[in-house]
Amino acid sequence: MPASYQPRVVEAELRLRLASAGAIVIEGPKACGKTATAQTLAASVVMLDVDEQARRVADIEPSLVLDGNTPRLIDEWQVVPSIWNHVRRVVDARGQSGQFILTGSAVPADDITRHTGAGRLARVRMRPMSLFEVGRSTGLNSVAALLDRRCSKSPDTGLSIPEIAELVAVGGWPGNLGKTPAEALGAVRSYIDEIRRADVSRVDGVRRDPTKIGRLLRSLARNESTSAAAATIAADAGSGDAAIGDDTVRGYLDALERLMIVENQPAWAPHLRSRSRLRQGPKRRFVDPSLAVASLRASPERLLSDMELFGLLFESLVIRDLRVYAQASDADVFHYRDNTGLEVDAIVEARDGRWGAFEVKMGQSAIDEASETLRRFAERIDTRKCGEPAVLAVITGNGFGYVRRDGVAVIPIGSLGP
Repeated sequence: MPASYQPRVVEAELRLRLASAGAIVIEGPKACGKTATAQTLAASVVMLDVDEQARRVADIEPSLVLDGNTPRLIDEWQVVPSIWNHVRRVVDARGQSGQFILTGSAVPADDITRHTGAGRLARVRMRPMSLFEVGRSTGLNSVAALLDRRCSKSPDTGLSIPEIAELVAVGGWPGNLGKTPAEALGAVRSYIDEIRRADVSRVDGVRRDPTKIGRLLRSLARNESTSAAAATIAADAGSGDAAIGDDTVRGYLDALERLMIVENQPAWAPHLRSRSRLRQGPKRRFVDPSLAVASLRASPERLLSDMELFGLLFESLVIRDLRVYAQASDADVFHYRDNTGLEVDAIVEARDGRWGAFEVKMGQSAIDEASETLRRFAERIDTRKCGEPAVLAVITGNGFGYVRRDGVAVIPIGSLGP
């Protein structure tokens, strides 16, 4: 285990999957900490992205690469996609759980081989670090407890608005822990530049224009937390001689999703008792709000001078953390929007049907309005079919945690946890 390793929420799920499946696949964007976390579980390691000899051997005699103490970590397995089927065969032959850990930061161009892993390989998603993982949240209000209808009072966590702007801008990248804000901002900008120059083309071998990718990333950043269509993104990313076609944009977006730096938020489709009609478009999201900040070449100071942008990126910070915490409870994070204009920022729904609704407001002044939105939303849900909400809550940037007289909880982001 690396000396500076910070424990991750996903570790419990990884251990559970490793005990029940022949192999586990940890998927997530590069630099989110997959390798470091996998090393805490592995007995032996081979790193295909940096070990040229191992890559050559994997192509010629893969059994040599797979031979080692178990669990054996095969890092960045997608560099040699054929290794997937060899892992599957070895798992079948040995008939034991916990044989391999595969990590990957991109979905291979040929996805066919991945479908043969059913029943043998379990996939686990990993994301950048949440505020709880970097030590900026107490975790007093856990998503698991909220889904069990338990909400805790919490003191003011002391996060200031400038501190929140800094947390949004530097992101949850493990490699940035201990760096100054300026150093962390530079690292995320370098990350975005590498995506623009090389990663998007490398993911499927299609040559792509780095300049157009940069414009697309900036457009995505400007449309963060919105349901902008691909055509809207194309129009925003360029016009005239610099125009980008809709099909080109869709190809770029697909590549960014396969790199797992874009993770859109799907719409929730509940049963309604009203005549409202649901809108099914996903919300545009980077996997971490720092990628939007870096794409715009922005800074914490700029966020503080543009509160509309800051608010949208704070919402994405909350969604990032909710995804980390919800996954630990076998739950997913959706959004709600209908034809009347009623929107709810986050719906957390567990596989067993329990669910809760959350509005995100950075300041205290909007809590009353957000609570009214949640109550109107709850009235539209057919609870005979969906069940009663386990929690209705407003997640704020700071302040105290408590339950209002109308039953809506107020939860500062600095108290949210798994």
